Amino acid sequence: MDLKHLNYFITVYEQKSFSSAAKYCFIAQPSISAAVAQLEQELQQVLFTRHARGVTPTEQGEKLYPLAKQLIGQADAIKQTFLSQGIQQSFRLGVTKGLGVKRMSALLNDFTSAETTMELTLVPQHENSDARIIIKEELKDEEKYHLIWQEDYLLVLPINHPLSLKDEIQLTDLDGLAFIQRSPCNAWQMLNDTLTLSGIQLDIRAKIQTIDYALGLVRAGLGCALVPAHPEIIENTDLTFKAIDKLQLTREIVLAYQHTTPLLRTLKQQVKLISEF
Repeated sequence: MDLKHLNYFITVYEQKSFSSAAKYCFIAQPSISAAVAQLEQELQQVLFTRHARGVTPTEQGEKLYPLAKQLIGQADAIKQTFLSQGIQQSFRLGVTKGLGVKRMSALLNDFTSAETTMELTLVPQHENSDARIIIKEELKDEEKYHLIWQEDYLLVLPINHPLSLKDEIQLTDLDGLAFIQRSPCNAWQMLNDTLTLSGIQLDIRAKIQTIDYALGLVRAGLGCALVPAHPEIIENTDLTFKAIDKLQLTREIVLAYQHTTPLLRTLKQQVKLISEF
């Protein structure tokens, strides 16, 4: 029995949806569906009842869930028992803030699971490290890189804001708009330059650094903000996200490095698996 298939089964059970499980694991939904289907074929049991709003575990699915959790836990315990005696390998990974906790956690979990004798240390992106996960604009001249994620920037508004009724925001709609400036943010500088050339001025109500604070202030009705549209952000259904017409603002998140090591090769492989979906 494939332990990965059991892990996917557990995730579908807990998320109550194949699509939600796929997002949680950061893989394509067909991969999750195929794994569960193979598990059902192996056990000769239907584990989920599919319906329009997700899935409900069958009686057999309910029976399998605690057994699967126990087996996965025991498998991890066995692995740690024997690998804890190995030589620990140190790996320092620089990480830029605001990349998304869930997807970064999933990537790092896959990395550490593949290198169980590794001691991983996360540091700010400007400190010395073996590799960095950063915004492409933060690359140093001597660094090579692999693309991990690419995403657009969107204007986030309070859900009751008048502009939330528009399908698309025009640049002229931003004139005098109450705005929360987040920096450092390359997209903010590009937006500000474009508005200046068009004679449009925002009403800056706050200057902050983190995306979480920006979302919180927007939610409180203080103003609007510019944020990257990765899944953990746009799943906030109490906020409205809109594209700005004729303004293409994107960011690329990359794995940056100078020297290839065995541990880096493993991390690059995990990055490759993510970028294929």
